[in-house]
Amino acid sequence: MTRTEPAPLPPRPGEGGRAATGWGGLSDGSAAVSLNRPHPASPSAPPPSPNGEGERQTTSLDAVLADIRACRACLGQLPHTPRPVVRVFPETRLLICGQAPGRRVHESGLPFTDPSGDRLRDWMGVDYETFYADHRLGVAAQAFCYPGTAPKGGDYPPPRRCAELWRPRLLAELPEMELTLLVGGYAQVWALGGRAKTNMTETVRAWREYGPSVLPLPHPSWRNTAWLRRNPWFEAEVLPYLRGRVRAILSPSAHPREGGGPVFS
Repeated sequence: MTRTEPAPLPPRPGEGGRAATGWGGLSDGSAAVSLNRPHPASPSAPPPSPNGEGERQTTSLDAVLADIRACRACLGQLPHTPRPVVRVFPETRLLICGQAPGRRVHESGLPFTDPSGDRLRDWMGVDYETFYADHRLGVAAQAFCYPGTAPKGGDYPPPRRCAELWRPRLLAELPEMELTLLVGGYAQVWALGGRAKTNMTETVRAWREYGPSVLPLPHPSWRNTAWLRRNPWFEAEVLPYLRGRVRAILSPSAHPREGGGPVFS
């Protein structure tokens, strides 16, 4: 049998060439996950097709993703041509649900290829290669397109229309999901509804109330650096828990939990 080579990783921001493949792992020094060893949740080992050619069969998730990427529902309402950005797989077990792509992500077409992504990866304890190459990690924001920059700075809020159109269909195709990171206040209010607290800080402070299937986080934007200084409990309490969950999900011996995770409509 001919071994399928790993899929190329996206280049790091500012790099013109392809990012190096090899060993991805946890940045806190714990056991790394090999990106070269075939794994059912990595691009090194796509499911074999019936014709024996080693090509992955088209799935219902593929159809949903194709519809999302072709969506132009907000054409004329955004200051640019819509470019939906979403990255999930049938094997996804940890889903990162942010608010909406920023300008750099809109330009790259890949989630979290910006300073916010660097901080998020540090919070999770994963390196760049693992973040993009391991299919057990997925990203699907509340809104899939960059909403544009407000005149006073910062991005416009994510339009509700996107989540209403696509989230029920998409999440129904992720049966292995067991942990959702709700990143930022908009994502938390959308997913938690009446269970969300009066503001993002209080929702994150009450993180234990939403486990084990949901973990609310502040947005990793560098604009929130002052927030992190004012709330040292986040790094002392939440980040160790987050890194432990990520480590367990990416462990080579980990197996998907039966029944999957919650589905937020």
